[in-house]
Amino acid sequence: MQEYAYIHDEEHVPETFQDMPFLESFSKEHLDQVLHASAILQCEPGDVIIQEGDEASRIYILIGGTIAVVKGDDEIVVMDTVGDIFGELAALEDEVRSASVVAKDKAFCLAVDQKFLEHMMPKEENAEFYASLYEFIAKLTTKRLKATSAYLTQIDEELRAAKRELAELKG
Repeated sequence: MQEYAYIHDEEHVPETFQDMPFLESFSKEHLDQVLHASAILQCEPGDVIIQEGDEASRIYILIGGTIAVVKGDDEIVVMDTVGDIFGELAALEDEVRSASVVAKDKAFCLAVDQKFLEHMMPKEENAEFYASLYEFIAKLTTKRLKATSAYLTQIDEELRAAKRELAELKG
């Protein structure tokens, strides 16, 4: 995995970044600060971007490629949409990583260093910025919870159907 400093030109935000829901939730001034606290990661297949159990300080935004969230030996989810975000909860809550993230193919990520951002923009002096950040994270978490609930409902229905079939075969 290669890491490159992202040299942000305040006069020009790349078009790819302008269309990302996470980044478009910030004002121009705040977006500049986020990008100044960022690096670009170039990952090859199998590269570990986040290691389960490690300390957290970065939030990641997928710029291209495919990554997988892995817990133990189980692949939990695959992300391949430009703008997908991962690593946000542990970074914001100052916790250790609860899962690993591995590149499935060549992938590029924007890594936003939350601790550096807090140093540049202390929370007590930048309430508007952190309100935008936490609002976005809350919306993202809600979206993920809804998707998880829908998936669990589907699995529950399949399990109930399998139990009925098994009961009919026995009975």
